[in-house]
Amino acid sequence: MTDDRPRKLPFVVLVLSAGTFLMGTTEFVIAGLLPEIAGDLNVSLSQAGLLITAFAAGMIIGAPVMAVATLHLPRRSTLILALVVFALGHLVAALSSSFALVLAARVVTALATGTFWSVGAVVATTAAGPAATSRALGMLLGGLTVATVAGVPLGAWLGQLSGWRGPFWVLAALSAGAATVIGRYIPADERREAPSVRAEFAALRDVRVWLTLSAMTLLMGGVLATYTYISPLLTERAGIPGGAVPMVLIGYGLGALLGTTVGGRLGDRHPLATLLTAAATTTLVLLLLTWLSPSPVAAVVLVTLMGMTGFAATPALGALALRFAGSAPTLASGLSGAAPNVGIAVGSWTAGIALTSPLGQAGPPLVGTVAAALTLVPLTALALMRATRSETPPPRPRAAADQSIGCGTQAIG
Repeated sequence: MTDDRPRKLPFVVLVLSAGTFLMGTTEFVIAGLLPEIAGDLNVSLSQAGLLITAFAAGMIIGAPVMAVATLHLPRRSTLILALVVFALGHLVAALSSSFALVLAARVVTALATGTFWSVGAVVATTAAGPAATSRALGMLLGGLTVATVAGVPLGAWLGQLSGWRGPFWVLAALSAGAATVIGRYIPADERREAPSVRAEFAALRDVRVWLTLSAMTLLMGGVLATYTYISPLLTERAGIPGGAVPMVLIGYGLGALLGTTVGGRLGDRHPLATLLTAAATTTLVLLLLTWLSPSPVAAVVLVTLMGMTGFAATPALGALALRFAGSAPTLASGLSGAAPNVGIAVGSWTAGIALTSPLGQAGPPLVGTVAAALTLVPLTALALMRATRSETPPPRPRAAADQSIGCGTQAIG
């Protein structure tokens, strides 16, 4: 009798998700530290906000560029190097009294983050195998969502106790420790075929890669455009007390964690059905949030659902991008890291304009609704192209798979 239950993910996927937790924390925690940074470095709050913009720009440019630049390095060495650079960037920022130097350190840490994601996604999906690609990516994205639920609030709390430099010191120490763990558990890959830069770029000729990246940009842009301005919507439109907003955001983070977990499992079996359902339900949730947000109860429920439905699509989108890239997945993985940040940058800018329009606090979720609805265009095109019928490599013999993964019997559920 055949056992159809999903197999456990290799332990290396959990190790890599711990790295994405650290990097998700550093990307988002800065928002809670801006007043302290601005005061300590003698800059305006808007200037301090450039630390967020700089990180996003570093991810947009750095993820694909560093994916190609490190292509010929062993993957384990690249991951360790990315974590070491990540730690050094935080040390420089923690020791500096110059805003320009802190800004430069943020760009460097963004480059390291993009490198880690590009290579880590390939290592995780290779270890998990073709049948569990979406689940492996869901686990990596779970590290980011846990960062929003736990890492960011803890970092902000630590910043209140020790000053804004405290979280930077902790992140530097934890990433240095993570580099040691990565060196211990990530398998060496010296025997793999030498990658080709030409093959990586040739993989981008497949229009399905760009349709997938477009869907990723639009959906994340829509959700994060709304999330960027969620505080004024909750306090001024829904009438929720400011002290209760963090609890609502924890609900959003828990919804996102559930979404990536469920979306990862469903995405391996029914990728396009999962994506179309997630995009359609996200559009509906954001539209309802635009209309019903004056009700505090409706606003809280819909913000939680926004996290769940919006992030349910991300594992399957990442898996499809890697699948369509074929034997040259690293650059596609880098672009998968850059695409959401493009959506965040454009979406938050557009939502900011809508916020100052007559629409007021209803403007950002309306912008998000339009972006999420547009996601259905590239997804429908993929469905019409029968995109998911691309050939999947046959499963390797059990012994060979265990040898190549190099993680013994350690696994996670």
